[in-house]
Amino acid sequence: MLLKEFVVLLQQCAVLQFRLPDGSVVPAHFHVTEIALLKKSFIDCGGVHRDESIVTMQLRVAGDIQHRLTPAKLLSIIARSSDFITDDLPVQIEYQGETIGCYGLEYTGKEFVLTPLFTNCLAQDKCGISVELLPKQAKQCCG
Repeated sequence: MLLKEFVVLLQQCAVLQFRLPDGSVVPAHFHVTEIALLKKSFIDCGGVHRDESIVTMQLRVAGDIQHRLTPAKLLSIIARSSDFITDDLPVQIEYQGETIGCYGLEYTGKEFVLTPLFTNCLAQDKCGISVELLPKQAKQCCG
């Protein structure tokens, strides 16, 4: 989901709720501790230089159980980032489990769902790994 799509959905939400891939709900007293622009410059396995940018939002659950982040408040936080983040970038959510997990984002019509992310070979024509040899999750995502 792009940031601009997320913003439109937030404008239509009455309550801000996130569901994890295992079906559990992020506790309602979560905080958004940061909104960041992440830029990655890398070489893929075929030797091609690539640049990638994404927006990350870090959700954190703390002991402040009275805290409730409204869609309007999150929109105001996003608006303050507009001088360095463009709205045509994909959004990833970071959430603390056993370690920090990174997730994609979908919307069901009433809540946001954190979706699994998968690695992918960006130079399949050069590295020689066929889709048939990929793990099941990668075949679903990339095959």
